[in-house]
Amino acid sequence: MTFVKYVPRIALFLAIPALLFLLPWWTLIGATTEGALFWLGSAVFLLGFACLPASMFLGHGPAQSDAASIVGDTLLGTMWVLFSWSVLGNIVGLGLAVAGVDDPTRSRIVAVGVFVIAAALTVWGVFEARRVPRVRTLDIGIRGLGSGLDGLRMVVITDTHYAALDRLRWSEKVVDVVNGLRPDIACHAGDLADGSVAKRHAQVDPLGKIEAPLGRFYITGNHEYFGDAPGWIEHMTSIGWQPLHNQHETLIRGGDQLVLAGIDDPTGVGLPGHGPDLPAALAGADPDVPVVLLAHQPRQVTEAAAAGVALQISGHTHGGQIWPFHYLVRLEQPVVAGLSRHGEHTQLYTSRGTGFWGPQFRVFAPSEITVLVLRSA
Repeated sequence: MTFVKYVPRIALFLAIPALLFLLPWWTLIGATTEGALFWLGSAVFLLGFACLPASMFLGHGPAQSDAASIVGDTLLGTMWVLFSWSVLGNIVGLGLAVAGVDDPTRSRIVAVGVFVIAAALTVWGVFEARRVPRVRTLDIGIRGLGSGLDGLRMVVITDTHYAALDRLRWSEKVVDVVNGLRPDIACHAGDLADGSVAKRHAQVDPLGKIEAPLGRFYITGNHEYFGDAPGWIEHMTSIGWQPLHNQHETLIRGGDQLVLAGIDDPTGVGLPGHGPDLPAALAGADPDVPVVLLAHQPRQVTEAAAAGVALQISGHTHGGQIWPFHYLVRLEQPVVAGLSRHGEHTQLYTSRGTGFWGPQFRVFAPSEITVLVLRSA
């Protein structure tokens, strides 16, 4: 009976890889080859199909094997790119059929096009994911912001996802870039790392060298709650960052004040004492002082707008990370990336993220380090 309960989950776990492999197999092998090449190509796809769920389970399940997660994540990203362009390629194939191009020429044109584009995007996607992110700077008008705070520089990093791939040097370079931007405030908007403090702290520790005279602030993302959120909160405190665990700080410059608040990710509700609590985060704050809120997921802006928050800063979406995944992200989140308005007075900035999750690819969704320059409005 216990096994029967898990049958739907197992079926879904296998159905997704089957879908990702079946269409590319047909596009590249099934419709274009025969004889030994057909069987060789089919064997490669069958091996990949077996490898993907096995490596994802070993890498992200109880075993937490770093080697398996690297294999599984890379295979997942590769097949998503192949699947996406196989869909587009077969649409082009229909157009060629209407134009009178017959098989096998038509199928071979599609197969070559899909393979070349997918291979190029895979290589480019790895480069984009592993590079030091570009800096994006925006001026944001804040209603009620005093002149003493005009020009305040908030540098935001988020979704660093330190994980199985050792990105210590990348982390050090990100710190160098952030310090070169001379932030008044540094913020990390969640999804710091995947894994335990013991396994990942070496990649995180360079963040302790970021310099920001008005403070360095951190909130939890959903991935902290897949691991050890209390441990990461404690560790960030130990390297000089202030976690905003449903709380706020009042920052003062030039005699004017700004409330910087932070709330937990909604995933935290399963852990006692965690989960987003905006009223608790704003308790005791001067209602006449503008509020900037760190909240990992853009969808948390609904409550922020109702509370009159001036600006919410979020991550989580990665801008979709690998095109066209942003269409699926948009089904869950109100915004995928950039600056948007919600309610009467609330603005939301959604970062595409500084790192990447899982597949070390970024396709048409470049990473970013964000400088938000607050302006009196």
